[in-house]
Amino acid sequence: MFPIRDHNPSLSTPFVTRALVLLNVLIWLYQWSLSSDPHAEGQFYRAWAMFPVLVTQNGEWHGLLTSMFLHGGFWHLAGNMLFLWIFGDNLEDQMGHTGFLAFYLASGILAGLAQVAFEPMSKIPTVGASGAIAGVMGGYLLLFPRARVDVLFIFIIFFKIIPLPAFTMLGVWLLFQIWGGLAESGVGTDGGVAYWAHIGGFAAGAVLTLPLWLRRGGTAFWSATRGLPPHAAAGGPSAIPVVRRRR
Repeated sequence: MFPIRDHNPSLSTPFVTRALVLLNVLIWLYQWSLSSDPHAEGQFYRAWAMFPVLVTQNGEWHGLLTSMFLHGGFWHLAGNMLFLWIFGDNLEDQMGHTGFLAFYLASGILAGLAQVAFEPMSKIPTVGASGAIAGVMGGYLLLFPRARVDVLFIFIIFFKIIPLPAFTMLGVWLLFQIWGGLAESGVGTDGGVAYWAHIGGFAAGAVLTLPLWLRRGGTAFWSATRGLPPHAAAGGPSAIPVVRRRR
């Protein structure tokens, strides 16, 4: 299940969202250039990834920030940037450029702390923007619970694009993270997915967006917009220009 676009046009240029996507891509390209030298690659991860055990035992806090700009591979990067591209512009539109950047970084750091809290002695490096982007998703859900999101469903050889309300798509995503986190905790092993960072980031994003939602009127904002984007009529899911026939 992959979101491919939302029906929620932003009214301002998302400079920060675009810059974050570009920065993540450039850093991944540098990581990829190190893949032929395992020692250099290992040193890079040791310096900039987040190791929960090093946070709790050595106080190496910088990884909470730097790790959110590293990725484990191309598809890890592509998936994260897709989610950021779809949902980030709308929060930046509501929060402003500086406010959104602060929100994004804070969500990522709090997501990392959640992962440390649940796996304090883990020696597995944690990398990726997933925690910060989970925060974006949490904020998006609070502001636009019924915004339509076009989701690509893939089941073996069956492909279909289905428009879903944001609360359905994001709610299912969150349930999968909780399920994965509880299952992983039940077997007492470190898996390959930082589920608690996702859950913590999502919760942090919703809480950090709460003051903005209250300033918009809280439940009155939902009543006025029915949970839909207040300017959804300004455009469709993509900025495709209309060419009118000349007479």
